Amino acid sequence: MTDIFFMVLAIYLFVVNFAGVIAVLLDKHRARRGKWRVPEKTLFLLAALGGTPGVYLAMRAIRHKTLHKRFMIGLPAIFFAQLALGVGALVLWLRAAG
Repeated sequence: MTDIFFMVLAIYLFVVNFAGVIAVLLDKHRARRGKWRVPEKTLFLLAALGGTPGVYLAMRAIRHKTLHKRFMIGLPAIFFAQLALGVGALVLWLRAAG
C-alpha cells in the first residue's frame, strides 16, 4: 500500500512540475510575440499544487519573470511551506507506523 502511494505521489509531482515548466516556456514564448499570456494566477496555482521546483527552475533557466519580486519571493515561500508540510506529514506517518 505504501509503495503504491509513493509511486502515485512521484508521478503526480512529475506531471505537475512538467506542466509548470511547459506553462513558463509557453508564457515566455507568447510574451516575445505579444500574444495572449499565461495568467500569473495559473503559474502560482501550478506551484501551489506541487510544481514549485519546475516553475521556479524554468523561470531561472530562461530568465523569465526573474525581476518580479512576487515570483522571486513568492515561489520560494510556497516551496518552503510545502517542504514544512511534507516533513510534518512524514513525521506523523513515521510515528503512526511505530
